[in-house]
Order: sequence, then C-alpha cells, then structure tokens
Amino acid sequence: MQLYLPIAEIPVDPFVIVAMGAAVGFLSGMFGVGGGFLMTPLLIFYGIPPAVAVGTEASQIVASSVSGVLAHLKRKTVDFQMGGFLVAGGAFGSLAGILIFRALRASGQIEIAISISYVLFLGVIGALMMMESVRALLRAPEQKRKRRKRRSPAWMASLPFAMRFRTSGLYISPLPPIVLGFCVGILAAIMGVGGGFIMVPAMLYILNMPTNVVVGTSLFQIIFVTAITTVLHAAANQTVDVVLALLLLAGGVIGAQFGARAGVKLKAEQLRALLALIVLAVCARLLIGLALPPDSPFILETAS
Repeated sequence: MQLYLPIAEIPVDPFVIVAMGAAVGFLSGMFGVGGGFLMTPLLIFYGIPPAVAVGTEASQIVASSVSGVLAHLKRKTVDFQMGGFLVAGGAFGSLAGILIFRALRASGQIEIAISISYVLFLGVIGALMMMESVRALLRAPEQKRKRRKRRSPAWMASLPFAMRFRTSGLYISPLPPIVLGFCVGILAAIMGVGGGFIMVPAMLYILNMPTNVVVGTSLFQIIFVTAITTVLHAAANQTVDVVLALLLLAGGVIGAQFGARAGVKLKAEQLRALLALIVLAVCARLLIGLALPPDSPFILETAS
C-alpha cells in the first residue's frame, strides 16, 4: 500500500511511517526527550527530502510537548517566568533560523547543511552523554548519594536587569536565558528539533536550575518555539507535509505510552547510556552517508 505525500511529492508506505513514529515515540517516552533529533535523520534515511523532514517534524514535536507539559503542570514543575524569556529568545532565533534555512535552500546547500549540523551536534552530545553515564555507573554508591550544591551563578546575577526566578530559586539576569532560547530557536528552524537535548543540559549546568523544574520548563519553551517554527516553515518555505505529520503523530502517541512504562524499569544511568549509544549510532550513519560518494555525480534540481 502506497500513500502519496503532497508536499514531499513522493509515495510512501504509511505503515512504515507509523512504525517509525512509534519507534521514536517509544524512545521519547523512555528517555523524556522530544525525539526530533532522531526522527528527522530517520525520515531523511527513508527518502523524505531534508527540507520537508525538518519542517514537518517540528509540527510533531508541538503535539508531543503539549502532552508532556500537561503532566508537569499538575506537579507544578514549570517555571513560567523563565520559560517566557526562553520563548522570547526562541521566537527571534526561529526567525533567524528560517532566513538561514531559506538562503541555504536557495543555494542548493540545505541537504548537506542539515547533515553536517546533525553530525556535529549528535557527535558532541552523544560523546558527552556517554562519558557522563560511564562515570555515573562507575561511581561509588556513597558518592552517588551526594547532591551537587546549587547556587545562582555570580556572573549572571551581575548582568543588567537581574531578577528573582522564584520557581527555580535563582537570582540572575534574563539575558542568558534569552540568548540560550535564541540559539535553540535557530537549531529548531534548521534541524527540525525541539532543542531539548541541548536545552536540558544547558539549563542544568549553565543556568543552574533545579532538576525537577528543568524538563517541564524546557517542554513549555519547546511548544511555542516549534509552533512558531512550523508556521514560518509553512509560510516561507512550504515544507510542512500535513499527511506525513499525521502519520508520525499516530505512531508517536502509541509508542510513547509503551516507552514511558519501559523507562520506569531502567536506572537513570542506564537510560542515559542507552540514549547516548542511539545518538552516536545515528551520527555514525549520517557520517557514513556524507563520506560515501553519491550514486550519481550530477543531479539536476529545479527551483521550487
């Protein structure tokens, strides 16, 4: 059975797309990540044009993030004040990313730019996660029980407009969160990701936010930034395929439920190590694709 995608302009097997959505949804439920950094490369491997894969995946992340935020709202683990500044920076970052995306697409370099971006970011993030996971697994039990003291970074408090973020227990300037949101907004537009795999570590180790608030606040920011990115991609680049997005959502909702149950059975260190292995495997696959010569050295591409 084949289903024609109107924006991607290719026929696909809908069951394969749903299965991909379910697989990434399973991993998202297990690890607590948006999954865009895994789904976008998988769509490219399947043959979806990179521009369409990026634009469409952003719309799927919105839906999955909304469900995650609802759960965190019940626990009151969302810092709306911090999230507002992250969204403000992310909105401008998304606009800048769309302009960069459009310029790369017009020059015919968007596919190679997306692949290189994924290789760099997934390689660095995967390696750091693996090293931290190995250290945590080898650490003595008594060391694991020691909690890291959390303090507001002095240099952030010395910046202009410093204020108190009560939910996070911080006294810092809003400028660093705005800059962080701006950078993640650019990544969301160019790579089709929510940015959680970068945002969460940055909020923990740079902004020094408490762990119980980080995930909910990150998801809150992702909703708005990816929604803005989706609208901009649809309006400026016409790269959002609604049919593809619905298929991915159908699989993702089902897979996330099973993934959440499976994640409870594994320790945090084991989860991080497993996710790091998956990230590095996707990075290696993209790197091989970049290194291998193309099937045809000459490709004629018409401007859209």
